[in-house]
Amino acid sequence: MPIKRIEILDSERCVGCASCMFACTRRDGKASLEGTRIYVRSIGGMERGFMVIACRACDDPSCLHYCPVDALKKRKYGGVTLNKEKCIGCGSCVEACPLSAITMDEERNKPLICIYCGFCVQYCPHKVIGIERVKSGSVFE
Repeated sequence: MPIKRIEILDSERCVGCASCMFACTRRDGKASLEGTRIYVRSIGGMERGFMVIACRACDDPSCLHYCPVDALKKRKYGGVTLNKEKCIGCGSCVEACPLSAITMDEERNKPLICIYCGFCVQYCPHKVIGIERVKSGSVFE
């Protein structure tokens, strides 16, 4: 089975509509942006554009190394999965992510980490984001 990860295809096409963010939270049955694992930030609005922040499934994830209880497990071809039972909610992974792609779910005191489902991709009207399938260490279509 191929491993997937989010890919930013062309951030200059992003208009800040947040459709990807809503799609992410609706996957979990929520009707708000609370709990999204993909983020759109303004770098100057329509004039200067927007930045899409998503886990890029690092080959050597820094969040993994900073977790004091080994609640994060490295995925075969990059990125991590979270063992919620082991997680103590310390936020070390949030601080360690160089992309700021991990945030905390304040209600549950657990990190929000992308599960690479690609649900957000279907709802991006401007094809800003895509999903890469990775097999045997190489990207394929």
